Amino acid sequence: MDTVCKAQPAKCVASDCIPILYKYYQPGDFIIGGITSQILMVSEENNFIQHPLQEQNQEPILLTKYYQHVLALAFAVKEVNENTQILPNVTLGFHIYDSYFNAMCTYQATMLLLSTWDRFNPNYKCNTHSNLVAVVGGLSSETSLHIAAILGSYKISQLMYGSTSAISDKTQVFPTFRMAPKETHQYMGILRLLLHFRWIWINVLAVDDDDGERFVQAALPLFFQNGICFDFIERIPRFSFVSEAFEVIILIQKVYALIMERKANVLVLHGEIHAMITWGTFLYIPEKVTPKGKVWIMSAQLDIVALGYQRNLDFQVFQGALSFTSHSNILPGFPKFLQLRSPSWNKEDGFIKDFWQQAFNCKFPNVLVDEIVGETCTGEEKLESLPGPFFEMSMTGHSYNIYNAVYAVAHALQAMHASTSKHKPVVDGGSLKLQNQQPWQLHHFLRSVSFNNSAGDTVSFDHNGELVTGFDVINWVISPNHSFHKVKVGRMDILVPPEQSVTVKEDAIMWHSWFNQVRPFSVCNENCRLGYSKQKKEGEPFCCYDCALCPEGKIANQLDMVDCIQCQEYQYASKNHDSCLPKFVSFLSYEDALGINLTIFALSFSLITAFVLGTFLKHQDTPIVKANNQNLSYTLLISLLLCFLCALLFIGPPENMVCLLRQTAFGIIFSIAVSCVLAKTITVVLAFMATKPGSGMRKWVGRRLSNSIILSCSLIQATICAVWLATYPPFPDTDMHSVNEEIVLKCNEGSVALFYCVLGYLGFLALVSFTVAFLARKLPNTFNEAKFITFSMLVFCSVWLSFVPSYLSTKGKYMVAVEIFSILASSAGLLGCIFFPKCYIIVMRPELNNREQLMRRKIERK
Repeated sequence: MDTVCKAQPAKCVASDCIPILYKYYQPGDFIIGGITSQILMVSEENNFIQHPLQEQNQEPILLTKYYQHVLALAFAVKEVNENTQILPNVTLGFHIYDSYFNAMCTYQATMLLLSTWDRFNPNYKCNTHSNLVAVVGGLSSETSLHIAAILGSYKISQLMYGSTSAISDKTQVFPTFRMAPKETHQYMGILRLLLHFRWIWINVLAVDDDDGERFVQAALPLFFQNGICFDFIERIPRFSFVSEAFEVIILIQKVYALIMERKANVLVLHGEIHAMITWGTFLYIPEKVTPKGKVWIMSAQLDIVALGYQRNLDFQVFQGALSFTSHSNILPGFPKFLQLRSPSWNKEDGFIKDFWQQAFNCKFPNVLVDEIVGETCTGEEKLESLPGPFFEMSMTGHSYNIYNAVYAVAHALQAMHASTSKHKPVVDGGSLKLQNQQPWQLHHFLRSVSFNNSAGDTVSFDHNGELVTGFDVINWVISPNHSFHKVKVGRMDILVPPEQSVTVKEDAIMWHSWFNQVRPFSVCNENCRLGYSKQKKEGEPFCCYDCALCPEGKIANQLDMVDCIQCQEYQYASKNHDSCLPKFVSFLSYEDALGINLTIFALSFSLITAFVLGTFLKHQDTPIVKANNQNLSYTLLISLLLCFLCALLFIGPPENMVCLLRQTAFGIIFSIAVSCVLAKTITVVLAFMATKPGSGMRKWVGRRLSNSIILSCSLIQATICAVWLATYPPFPDTDMHSVNEEIVLKCNEGSVALFYCVLGYLGFLALVSFTVAFLARKLPNTFNEAKFITFSMLVFCSVWLSFVPSYLSTKGKYMVAVEIFSILASSAGLLGCIFFPKCYIIVMRPELNNREQLMRRKIERK
């Protein structure tokens, strides 16, 4: 029953939109308003876009695919009214209007929802049976903003089922609820998907409008910070007039050609619903462009939508695409509800006639027109026979949001009634009387609503009025016969940490045939193999790089490593620099071939020295043994014997006592040996000088001088060694770095300076001995060892001069081997050069070992 209006009616100023002709009306005690977006285009005279291939006409062009949104709202209201557990004795009704993707028509449709049924009287409530409690809409963020601008004044809740990318803080004053996750969640989802598949070299295509600008400003820096680079970023203008269409199509086809040429295999598309209609011109592929397989990653608002003139287009270019959609589930009864739809089912459905004609490409008979061009609609056509781009039988994410929105309003009304009845229950004829409740009161109950829908999903809002839900990851499967399927292959959960938010069943994904069902790669260049790290290319994004082999001691055990990993001290890098292997302990041991050979040489020379010493002792009374002080010969032989034996101290694992004895024993024993050689040389010189008449050198010839030389020279070396042991003594140590694959056990010299002082002093003694022997080489030959000593000291000095560079240039156990070799070689040189000629006479030519024979040889040589 109409009541008296209390305000002056407002005048409609948007009559050109005529949205009242495209309404879906169902009366009830409470009305849920619906504003959908299906009608895309009208004639050019109304300044709306029209495809250049579409003939001008006065009939609106519908996006038939989104007719399901209308049916989802009707289905949800039908279920609520049939459910005796929710709002008993109360009937929900709904009014649905189209926004035409136009601000003016959106405003008018919103005002129509606020007006009395069948009258356009804004700001009036003239019918108690038209109580608007909430509005479900709209599909695009721009439409939602226009609706919110009107509803905010009336404090009526809006449940937005589509994109919310433009809903920012400036709209928080309005009672709005988001049935889809915020756009920022989707940005993170796309990022996690790219990182999951390691697609770091991508192309980006966005509409050149406010939504596209928000995407570029918010999402692309996020991608870049997480290692994603861009081959190119293209903004496609959004055209609104026929005159702009041709230019935009040419531009899009140029972009398509660029996409096919570029190396990146992944293209991220972002835009609202109408953007896909614009990008549908991708399907008009220029003949000169060779199509290639690409992975299209699309935002939740994008879908394959076809208009009537696109019926025969091949959508294979989008095969294997991945898209984010609002989460949906299977609702029992909804497929059957769709199957029962027909033009005769509900006369109040203002959408179904135009939907039917454009979806099935037919015409209904018209009494005003005698002849029908084309096929005639029978009304018996089946929705399930329509291709996916025209209509889907499975519930889409947007339809699922609408379904949940209706149930959320119903549960909120139920909660509001329960709250009211506690204080003042009002019943009239068994029906609830909530008409006196103001729309803004429902807002509180919507915020706290929580229930499980018929699919088993929980529906509740967070403190920001956003539905606690996520996204489904959909794989588009397009068959050669143009059939279109959406396969759910993953999910994004917004309640878990970002790195765990996206889960994908990769085995379920059907890639484009170009990739032969192998996961596509999308990188600027080939991945750096194991053992190689990235090396930046000058002037290129960081995703474009060269690969450099890891340096010594470092590895790269993963693909595309930024830096090589340093192996730990006890490990070394493998030959391919792809793993760290444990180092093995190394020292010169008696089990090594080198250690065995050096041991054999040391023992052999020791036995030879002992044999020479025994020979000299056995023939100690012979002239050749007595010559040049036989006691010095004995001392020299014993010191040489010890020299050969001290080489054994350098073989085997280094221990505390061994390290203390190695260098000190070597230094002192060799000092004694060289001192003996020096004493022998001086004795020879003094002996020949003392034979001259009136010489005063006789008093210097004797054991006292030679003993003094040996003791004084050895004492100096012993003092150096004592200082060494007292200050910085040698100690067992490990060398982790000298040899790449080994942990070298060694004796640390403690003080390198004192070590070289020991060697330097030995070199000084050897040089003095060599100089004195060299000066005495021309003395008479009989019993003269000067020549042999000169040659022996030449060998000795040569060995130790070559020792220093050899020692410094070797590493690990070979340093020890070099020192042992020098000890053995220099000792053998002294033994051979000084004592071999004498042993030859003693053993092989004993007849020459007497004074007369030696003197005779001297005379014969003269």
